[in-house]
Amino acid sequence: MAKVLMKGCEALAEAAIRAGCRHFFGYPITPQTEVPEYLARRMPEVGGVFLQAESEVAAANMLYGAAGAGVRVFTSSSSPGVSLMAEGLSYIAGAELPVVIINIVRGGPGLGGILPAQSDYFLSTKGGGHGDFHAVVFAPSTVQEAADLMILAFDLADKYRGPVIVMGDGIIGQMMEPVEFSDGPPPEPPPKPWATTGAKGRKPNVINSLYLDPVQLEAVSLRLKAKYEDMARTELRYELFSMDQPYDVLLIAYGTIARVCKTSIGMLSEQGVNVGLFRPITLYPFPYEQVKQAAAAAKCVLVAEMSMGQMLEDVKLAGLGDTPVHFLGHAGGIVHSPGEIAAKINELRQSCGMGR
Repeated sequence: MAKVLMKGCEALAEAAIRAGCRHFFGYPITPQTEVPEYLARRMPEVGGVFLQAESEVAAANMLYGAAGAGVRVFTSSSSPGVSLMAEGLSYIAGAELPVVIINIVRGGPGLGGILPAQSDYFLSTKGGGHGDFHAVVFAPSTVQEAADLMILAFDLADKYRGPVIVMGDGIIGQMMEPVEFSDGPPPEPPPKPWATTGAKGRKPNVINSLYLDPVQLEAVSLRLKAKYEDMARTELRYELFSMDQPYDVLLIAYGTIARVCKTSIGMLSEQGVNVGLFRPITLYPFPYEQVKQAAAAAKCVLVAEMSMGQMLEDVKLAGLGDTPVHFLGHAGGIVHSPGEIAAKINELRQSCGMGR
């Protein structure tokens, strides 16, 4: 294995190829345009298909068709583009088709701005389309982790037969870091006896998300619910940082802001202040119980996000009892500085009677 210096968007695209994906349908939108740009050159080199759709709506329906035929397929977009895909993603979830979606988040709502944000947390974890469905949502904090999670995303999409989202902010998409890929051949996807590959010696397969019989539709919804409950038990991923010693304040952050928090923790450590960091890697399923356990050892919790407090709602749902939860948020593309987070922690320590 050799290390290669790559942009996050390029690493995500190459990771999809290393995962055995040979089909991409998408539409350019900043700050993820480097994904289709990279694939326009790379896919023909590996015998794959790159197609720039006429819109995000069209791309989502192309995903449905390709996944239904049993191939690994993915798309990449940014906030407004993913919103346009919502109807198609709901059809994909309802038809139980494995698809991977990259969302490199920009500021919003509306057209917003092209600078980095984390304001699609609700879109990815609570919405994404109409009806009762969920997608596994990964939130990488480094380019290497983004590539690794992208490969895993295809495996989980096949395992659960549904959409998996890899969500990063514009910094993750645009920054350059060394990335390592395995030199081995791409993995062989699992058998897909349900796929519409042509009725050769078998009854035709039918892929559908329309059920006019309410009893049948409820049975489908209950089966999906059981699948999501299985996800919640087996697919939780998170990182504990600087939690091997007693800490007064617990930071909770994901993605790029978690990296900023690590720098803040280093600054505070030099002042003799111990702070722990809980970083969710899966935003769905969210590690509620693990957050609760980590917060039990702290006198207060600080949630830092590049949003107006979307993950904050899940932190509160974890049921932290009497442990006060505070918030430090930015929007519009403004990124927290390490000094700002450190200053906020010192302020909380004073207000909670922990000294400087």
